Amino acid sequence: MFQKILIANRGEIAVRIIRACREMGIETVAVYSEADKEALHVLMADEAICIGPNKSKDSYLNMQNIISATVLTGATAIHPGFGFLAENGSFARMCEDCNITFIGPDADTIELLGSKAMARETMQKAGIPVVPGSEGEIDNIKDALKLADSIGYPVMIKASAGGGGKGMRAVFGASDLERAIISAKNEAKAAFGDDKVYMEKLIINPKHVEFQILADKYGNIIHLGERDCSVQRRNQKLMEESPCPIMSKELRAKMGNVAVKAAKAANYVNAGTIEFLLDCHNNFYFMEMNTRIQVEHPVTEMITGIDMIKEQIRIAYGEKLSYRQRDIEFRGHSIECRINAEDPKRGFLPCPGLVENVLFPGGLGVRVDSALYPGYMVPPCYDSMLAKIIVHGRNREEAISRMKRALAELVIDGIETNVDFQYELFERDEILSGYYHTGLIEGKMYNE
Repeated sequence: MFQKILIANRGEIAVRIIRACREMGIETVAVYSEADKEALHVLMADEAICIGPNKSKDSYLNMQNIISATVLTGATAIHPGFGFLAENGSFARMCEDCNITFIGPDADTIELLGSKAMARETMQKAGIPVVPGSEGEIDNIKDALKLADSIGYPVMIKASAGGGGKGMRAVFGASDLERAIISAKNEAKAAFGDDKVYMEKLIINPKHVEFQILADKYGNIIHLGERDCSVQRRNQKLMEESPCPIMSKELRAKMGNVAVKAAKAANYVNAGTIEFLLDCHNNFYFMEMNTRIQVEHPVTEMITGIDMIKEQIRIAYGEKLSYRQRDIEFRGHSIECRINAEDPKRGFLPCPGLVENVLFPGGLGVRVDSALYPGYMVPPCYDSMLAKIIVHGRNREEAISRMKRALAELVIDGIETNVDFQYELFERDEILSGYYHTGLIEGKMYNE
């Protein structure tokens, strides 16, 4: 097994990885920007090394500095967590060239699946159901108009290299198509350095349901069930739960088999997530595959009892999966709420600042993943997520009651958060019934 792993990330996911490594007897190296010198992951790791100034591009996205830190500290593997360099094929290739194990899929797979258009083509060839749309990128407006007419409005223009809701435009008529394509291209170019876009049929009122998969280097692939991630704001997930409250056993088995088939089509190795759109008639369509650990992985851990980070590390070291599909059991119900430093009353305006006091909830079935502590200064230069509150219950009703209790106990003084907003979610009829969709928060009737 690896003797030392460098964690190329920050915040709660870095803390989460450090904890898994400690249980496995693996030493850890934390990297940090100047803004994060007092961060919890820095204090918890066996070693820590500064990799640059506050801005992400100069620190957490600085590939050369991270590789240098790995070599300098004698680490032989890098865990990228999520975000930053986790889905960067160039970084994975750089690790390979330097004989450093990248804990994730190989560079070619990351690049294939990182291009939504290429991923879509790959899945179509493998017989995976995809949302009707273009076979690749859109080259000109004339062809785009013909395609939109053939599949029917509304349609969605999406950035090929997209993520986080950027480079996406809903189009409800031909007169708006050219403007939407130009706008999406400009935003995609600014956000990703790539202006390629493609077109999909816009699915009305879908659920966003994703399947967690694990795959080793020997062709063994399993799924660990689904997560319902339909509660979103600007395409950013706010609450996730497993299992999906409206999913039948038959539909789960069908979607799970397709998820495994999709992973095989991409020759996938390590942990990954197949994301689907599920319509009101139980038709599902491949949307994308995330080639990393997900923010919401704890709900899967809670219902399966499987430590996803440890499995990632074992697979990267070359071990075979210790589970077969028949070994996976789903127990109870789990919900995760993302606690962010933002003010819902002011359009979810980010609210960094000094955390004066913190009291996390506890008790049976409650888990908190966070890097917060009293006196911590939340920097303005990174993602606003402060903590994840995860609960587990014997059934969905108990899980909801437990989450409301946990959110009521949670105290974060000194900055504005979305705790009250999250609590109020569980008083909405749509959430309580389970029949909510991706447009719930913003009142939209479609998915972006």
